Amino acid sequence: MCGGGVAVNMAETGLPEALLARLQASDGLDSGDVAAQFGVDHQMVVGAVKSLQSQGDVIQVENRSATKWELMEEGREVVEHGSHEARVFHAVPPEGILQSELVKLPNGKVGFSKAMSSKWLRMDKSAENGPRVFRSVEEIRDLVREKLQLVKDGKVDSLDDKERNELKKRKLLTEVVVKTYWVSKGPAFSTSIIKQETDLTPEMIASGSWRDLKFKPYNFDAMGIMPDSGHLHPLLKVRTQFRQIFLEMGFTEMPTNNFIESSFWNFDALFQPQQHPARDQHDTFFIAEPANATRFPEDYLERVKQIHSVGGYGSQGYKYEWKREEAQKNIMRTHTTAVSARMLYQLAQQEKFTPVKYFSIDRVFRNETLDATHLAEFHQIEGVVADFGLTLGDLMGVLHQFFTKLGITKLRFKPAFNPYTEPSMEVFSYHEGLKKWVEVGNSGVFRPEMLLPMGLPEGVSVIAWGLSLERPTMIKYRIDNIRELVGHKVNLQMVYNSPICRLEA
Repeated sequence: MCGGGVAVNMAETGLPEALLARLQASDGLDSGDVAAQFGVDHQMVVGAVKSLQSQGDVIQVENRSATKWELMEEGREVVEHGSHEARVFHAVPPEGILQSELVKLPNGKVGFSKAMSSKWLRMDKSAENGPRVFRSVEEIRDLVREKLQLVKDGKVDSLDDKERNELKKRKLLTEVVVKTYWVSKGPAFSTSIIKQETDLTPEMIASGSWRDLKFKPYNFDAMGIMPDSGHLHPLLKVRTQFRQIFLEMGFTEMPTNNFIESSFWNFDALFQPQQHPARDQHDTFFIAEPANATRFPEDYLERVKQIHSVGGYGSQGYKYEWKREEAQKNIMRTHTTAVSARMLYQLAQQEKFTPVKYFSIDRVFRNETLDATHLAEFHQIEGVVADFGLTLGDLMGVLHQFFTKLGITKLRFKPAFNPYTEPSMEVFSYHEGLKKWVEVGNSGVFRPEMLLPMGLPEGVSVIAWGLSLERPTMIKYRIDNIRELVGHKVNLQMVYNSPICRLEA
């Protein structure tokens, strides 16, 4: 039975209707009292109040706050089992107990200290095997438990401020702020709830029924639905981080928009012989139409032919018959080093040489057998530095700085062979997760047979290094199969959910 004799069945009417029915017979209600009377969580009543507020002026709401005292978890334990000092007192047998044994009880140190302060116990420090504790009184009264029981029974006002603060200091009692609503009747109060329309439909306009309907007010402060937008693929996120590192180190980005290269720039200009296995169709994609390139810097092409065929600049070359038709064949570029060759050639055409630092990050193509770690196209990251007198030590120093910015500090270098670099080094890093050294890149100093035919001055050295983009991305995002990262098997939800890349040092 509700106040004023209005019976409410929430199972039939719902909480908002029940709240209105109770409000009809009163001048106002506290939401906390309503929750207690209905036996529901206070947040359910808050939800009902908010729902009624959206109906317009049906109700008026005023915020209220009050403080109350509640038992903490340890306080509830004391009410059930007694205070720490009482439990320690009852644990002391008539013949006494060693202090070292007594303090091993749960909360024994606190209980022992409080029991000694209350003069419930005494201690004999001259006893054999260490101090021994005995009872000083026969019976005790557990006042702490009695005070907490009053709080539990809702009689916290029976305690004075000093008693409450003492229990609070012992973390048995806490003071909490309770926020409630005072709900009263509004100018348009009614016990029935009329569902407000949210959409004005063509049918309402055609029939004129909109005139008799009540529409929900438009909330101009509400956040709109976030429109669908593009999401960065994990490869693009990691690429952005690599690009930022190069820019921080003072590098300039090379243009890499030509996926199709002639064999001349992709192989011959890099002092890679025309009989090299990389030029085979099993390793390289050749273009059918147009099959051949026709425009070359002829003087440079002749110098490249010379260095391959008979040598020069102190080199004996490869001693074979170099063929122009092989150099003309168009291919899908197998590495972005072809772009580096073009840029270095352009650098050599300047009247006065200036040191440069170049980088590129873009796709390359190889006729690979597809598996969990290989695709026919992937991304290559390349860095190039050209200056007078650069040495292998400079290369190792730049590599240490570069990989440190990637968060890779444990590096090892292993001698390797590349047709266009000498010396050449593979770069290994210790992988903390795999507990082993893994290859993270390749590097070297470009050969004079590659640089001098371009027209670069003697004494200019070019150091370079490269690594893939896919491998660090797979490690960063814990992807085991490269086909889940690139290609038709990519889960778009993975693209949406992937966090921003952070390469942490």
